[in-house]
Amino acid sequence: MRIAYVCADPGIPVFGCKGCSLHVQEMLRALVNLGMNVTLFAAKQGGDPPEDLRKITCHILPPQAQPGQKPDRAQREQLAMDAHDWFLQALQQEGNFDLVYERYSLWSHAGTAYASRHAVPSVLEVNAPLMEEAKNYRGLIHEQQARQIARQNFQRASLICCVSQAVADYVQSFAPACGQGKSALPAIVTPNAVNPRRFAAFSTARAPRERPADLVIGFMGTLKPWHGIDYLLHAFARFQQENPSRKARLLIIGDGPQRAAMEELARQLHIDDRIQSTGAVAPDDVPGWLEKMDIAVAPYPPLENFYFSPLKVFEYMAAGLPVIASDMGQIKDLVQHGKNGLRVPPGSVMDLTEALQFLADHPQQAAQMGRRARQYILEHYTWDTVAQRVLTQCLDNHEKNVSLARPATQRNAN
Repeated sequence: MRIAYVCADPGIPVFGCKGCSLHVQEMLRALVNLGMNVTLFAAKQGGDPPEDLRKITCHILPPQAQPGQKPDRAQREQLAMDAHDWFLQALQQEGNFDLVYERYSLWSHAGTAYASRHAVPSVLEVNAPLMEEAKNYRGLIHEQQARQIARQNFQRASLICCVSQAVADYVQSFAPACGQGKSALPAIVTPNAVNPRRFAAFSTARAPRERPADLVIGFMGTLKPWHGIDYLLHAFARFQQENPSRKARLLIIGDGPQRAAMEELARQLHIDDRIQSTGAVAPDDVPGWLEKMDIAVAPYPPLENFYFSPLKVFEYMAAGLPVIASDMGQIKDLVQHGKNGLRVPPGSVMDLTEALQFLADHPQQAAQMGRRARQYILEHYTWDTVAQRVLTQCLDNHEKNVSLARPATQRNAN
């Protein structure tokens, strides 16, 4: 089966180091593992493909702005909308695809448009309420056009894959505008997952270290406000004050716009000498860094609509780490409190500190949580399983739609 994978979002370097980049790479890898012939169409490459993905044919959007030109937000949005024609033309020229898999972006509906034109099945992957994100964090100039593009995508897709129930609810809110009844759009929830091969080195359970003086507490992710890194720094400072004999360290894997603020807060809390910050890390290097941790943290702050499927939590657990995560959203389904990790109230420095203290003081229980976490994730959340489910459901939906349309076509012919 020939599959076109479309990622028209200019904020996603498909072969970069972001979590969204890894998501693209793992879905490509899973589709290839299932024997699919995949062609990639992307707005931004972001580096060389990993060795096992180099056989995939890639079509990358040429630079749109002139050298030295710095478009404002309205111009950037218009350039992204204009890129739709390039994607559609590239798909047409490559042609003869059996299925299209498109990662939803604000400004393109080329994948679903091609699939609709050629009557082939299509998957639309939705990872966030993008319009709400843009309005809240960046600004959105062409909102009307963005809504029209969303409706076109949602109407045409044979299957809409949403990373969380909150995202699925967001998608279903468009049903009336798409001419469908409430909850009528073909959306399913497909959370993030892991690639077991990336975490094969963790198949042997690590032996617990009895009250290690050099305890390593870790965080992985893009340094943005909604990841709660400030709560982690405050909790770590408090933990260090309450455990002066421990020379604990805080390992931060990732980079982002909050890095300078993080470093300044660390200086104010007098913990800057206890922090190791790696900056951006290639996906292939992530397991090696996770291996250095004793405890992994996902300290999300209180958020009104927690729609994330937190990739970091999946990977922490696949690495056999005891996890402390904010008690919200999809995390409630992943982290079973006291069994394979600990959940704490979002934004509570005191509760986060107490959780750190518990795991530090009970290494045997922490190691047991880590073993259970790894087993749970590998049994229920792998990319190969996600890809197989998505393809099966998409093809089934497409066949049903064709069957429903066939009688009407026959009546018109008569």
